[in-house]
Amino acid sequence: MDIVLITTVIASLFLIIGAAEPLSVRLRLPYTVILAALGILIGSGAIFFLRTNLTDALNPVAEAILALPIRSNVFLYVFLPTLLFQATLGMNLRRMLDDWVPIIVLAVVAVIVATLSVGYALSWATSLPLAACLLIGAIVSTTDPSAVVSIFRSISAPRRLSRIIEGESLLNDAAAIALFGLFMSFVMVGVPNPQLGGALAQFPFLIIGGALTGWLAARIAASIMALFSSHELALISVSVALPYLAYIGAEQIVGASGVIAVVAAGITLNLAGPGRFPPQSWVNLREVWDLLAHWAGALIFILAALLIPRLLEGVELSDFILIGVVVIAAVAARALMLYGLLPLLSLLRVSPVVERPYRTAILWGGLRGAVTLALALAVTESILVPAEVKRLVGILATGFTLFTLLVQGSTLRLVIKWLGLDRLSPIDQAMSRQVVAVALQTVRENVARTTDEYALTRDVVRTEAKRFGSRLDEAVNNAEGSDDILDRDRVTLGLIALAGFERDMILQKVRERTISARMAEQTLLDADRLIEGARVGGRSGYQRAARQSVAYGRALRSAVALHARFGLSSPLVRMTADRFERLLSQRLILRDLDVFIDGRIRRIHGRRIAAMLRNLLSRRIEMVETGLDGLRLQYPGYAEELERRFIRRTTLRLEEREYVSMREDGLIGEEVFTTLMQDLTKRRAAAEGRPSLDITLKRLELVRQFPLFADLDDKAVRQLDRALKFRYVSPDDIIVGKGNPTKNVFFIASGAVKLQSAGQTWWLGRGEMFGQVSILMKNARRAQAHAIAPTTLLVLDIGRFRALLNKSAALQNAVRESGEKRGIDPEVLLGDVKRTA
Repeated sequence: MDIVLITTVIASLFLIIGAAEPLSVRLRLPYTVILAALGILIGSGAIFFLRTNLTDALNPVAEAILALPIRSNVFLYVFLPTLLFQATLGMNLRRMLDDWVPIIVLAVVAVIVATLSVGYALSWATSLPLAACLLIGAIVSTTDPSAVVSIFRSISAPRRLSRIIEGESLLNDAAAIALFGLFMSFVMVGVPNPQLGGALAQFPFLIIGGALTGWLAARIAASIMALFSSHELALISVSVALPYLAYIGAEQIVGASGVIAVVAAGITLNLAGPGRFPPQSWVNLREVWDLLAHWAGALIFILAALLIPRLLEGVELSDFILIGVVVIAAVAARALMLYGLLPLLSLLRVSPVVERPYRTAILWGGLRGAVTLALALAVTESILVPAEVKRLVGILATGFTLFTLLVQGSTLRLVIKWLGLDRLSPIDQAMSRQVVAVALQTVRENVARTTDEYALTRDVVRTEAKRFGSRLDEAVNNAEGSDDILDRDRVTLGLIALAGFERDMILQKVRERTISARMAEQTLLDADRLIEGARVGGRSGYQRAARQSVAYGRALRSAVALHARFGLSSPLVRMTADRFERLLSQRLILRDLDVFIDGRIRRIHGRRIAAMLRNLLSRRIEMVETGLDGLRLQYPGYAEELERRFIRRTTLRLEEREYVSMREDGLIGEEVFTTLMQDLTKRRAAAEGRPSLDITLKRLELVRQFPLFADLDDKAVRQLDRALKFRYVSPDDIIVGKGNPTKNVFFIASGAVKLQSAGQTWWLGRGEMFGQVSILMKNARRAQAHAIAPTTLLVLDIGRFRALLNKSAALQNAVRESGEKRGIDPEVLLGDVKRTA
């Protein structure tokens, strides 16, 4: 084929891609539906002009279109890795991990149920073997990720629900392709049928092998990309190679799932990239992948649609009945998942509650796309599959895909409107009024400064100011005078706005390199949780998310266990250093939020709501300061090193700003600027390094700083240091059970503990101890103690505590005070203790 003709056809396809998006907006149809329709028209037109006697002038173009090398492997090896990899790069993976149970269940169970439903329905309606019917079921069971994502964006679905459905639609490709490979081997002539048990036993290997292959490929690629961090184009080029090598390596070398390998590679790079690559390079990499995925998604739809006229050749009237059977069985299987399994997961508290209108939208929005057509094409290309099976697979898969695209896709907006999902909720309407009022006030301030700077005509300014002021007054009155918005909703609106501003501040600090890229991902995750917590749970949801942002997580507790039991300290060192930097970053951001409350929120919601938000903000700052105080007490000096690092990075940022300003003002030339920036880059690389944390060398200093041990000499302190044990406790963890004998005395290094005994309750904080009363009084009622905040404890056994009590007057005084608080005679507690001078 003439290379000029091929280039012309491909360039024309890109013209069609460019025209499809504005056309979809104009016709109010999904983008994928427009692409599929254009592809069908082009394919049908090519066949028509090639077979008609009207003219032969367009025959070369028609031949070039029909001769395009469109094979199933082109879709699976060229386009699919691009779409999967870009989708994982664009996900908020840390938030998606919160919902991994419903994602995995829906991705796997939904595909299996759809396969069985369609397969058995066809086996009753046709004379095809059951394996061939199940093969068709596997082909049509996977939804198209790009279509699902665009649907949920169009209806402004809740973020958590969007993440679950997006994750499900992304991962169900792997399950569908695995089932496709299983049933394909049953229908191929001359190939021994596999044992069903052995085939199912391979599923864990397909998933685990693919995940390990993708993880290893991404780790190698990330290491190479880190070496190229100062060469942005080289870094992006390596990222382009990663998904294809992961896919091919998993499929051809390991024999595992290439889809899972690409997803695992994308997840690994998504988690590791922001902390290892320059911020701007990471942003540009993501933008390149967005463009590649846009092209790949569009081309895959157009090229697949070009095949539809050929796949539907030879269709008979009875085939339409079978297409109807596939449609009914597939929709019924999806309805079973949405109206049966999802509510069950919600009852078990592993999935958010999905309201009925959203479930109906998901049901009607389950569009099929290029993966379904690619798998069907793979069957029609095989010479080992019987002709009748190939014919029905091509017709049924294509017919079902057309139904979802042209019928469901074209009516989806009507369904959404009928369900009322296109209308804002009262709280969203109030939020829109708030945004308008705040925006207009800001505009007024900026315009006032502009008119002063440019000395505009006073009469013109006065006239326009009066006109704008009336609009501003109307917007403020609408925002303040909404009778249908309760005070608690105003608090929710304020918290959402406050969390959104916090997120913007984080992004600004990352761009300025005040906050490291490593911490940016985690702090942005915290901000997203605050926004979602406020939207779903109001004040309590916001506070719950705020507590979670400073709490010790499961990973840190696991690291503590590894360190305590096996002496593996590196995970604990890394996570503790991350916690240090995370808390410092939070403190840096929280200090700037008061200005936003006073400047923006108070204008819209009034002083009382602003005061409530300031109170909530003060509590957050207090929690962060408490966490930092505990870490400073455990590791003196490390926080100061991080603060010095922050100052060095700030000075470098300001220095860079001065150089840029001088170049723009013409004070320095491009050569001088380049030399200065190269030197600055070297110093910035040195400042980016985080100081090392030694969790073993600071323990003695912690003991020395503890108030109750202040009067001990150096020898006694060193002995105590060897005797004390550390214990990290998460909120609500039971430290001492009510029915358990007390064997230790606990000293609170950081955090807070709630102590209950004999119907009384005490709250203990840093520097206090508990457990001593039960030890010193033989018949004392046993108390129950549990942490009410992330807490670090120093633990001392009974014998060493008694010996220490004989030596320390400060400890004796503390015991005496604790007895007085509980109404116990101090002399009874200290009766057997030798009095120190």
